Amino acid sequence: MGLSIAKEFGRNGFSVALVARTQKTLDGLAGELREAGIEAAGFAADVTDRPSLVAAFARVKERFGQVDVLEYSPAPKTFTDAMIAPLDATVENLQPELDYYLYGGLTAARQVLPEMLERDAGTLLFTTGGSSLDVFAGPPEYGNIAVATAALRAYVLKLTQVLTGTGVYAAHVPIFTRIGSGGPETHADTIAGLYWDIYTKREGAEHPYDIR
Repeated sequence: MGLSIAKEFGRNGFSVALVARTQKTLDGLAGELREAGIEAAGFAADVTDRPSLVAAFARVKERFGQVDVLEYSPAPKTFTDAMIAPLDATVENLQPELDYYLYGGLTAARQVLPEMLERDAGTLLFTTGGSSLDVFAGPPEYGNIAVATAALRAYVLKLTQVLTGTGVYAAHVPIFTRIGSGGPETHADTIAGLYWDIYTKREGAEHPYDIR
């Protein structure tokens, strides 16, 4: 999804800063974007390691200047590592998911929001799975993921309230389909077009993509 969204915005004149844990992976993805004529570079950071995320954004700004659009969509971790049913939930096994979704998204937003508010322009888009909006969208074993993504959703929706009347726009995009699981409507390149529409139209705080 991240690469497809990067291509969509890059084709429309944006430079692209990619953030993920592995620099080698980032270099390959950035190279693919550059081959398509898109200015791009990768900046390694772990969203659960907040100092590393802050440092990555500092390097992004050194390379590209101000951030005009932030799209936060951490790839879901492997389900065998992440799934915790509600009866098995504890503070300890919920915390990693909160770090991954809520605190990672909040930290990323805080690196760009002050400058966006100062210039009264900017867009923040946050992607989660469908269980953030509909807790019955997945099995009970998604309990910890649903709690964490719902928390991120709540943050984004409250953020939209305080941004109303400014030139800064925020939106939540819950995706109810497994990427690439079916026809063209499930493919990342197709879904990426939704993000460009959200960015250009700037209407509403929430944009579910529901192909079930």
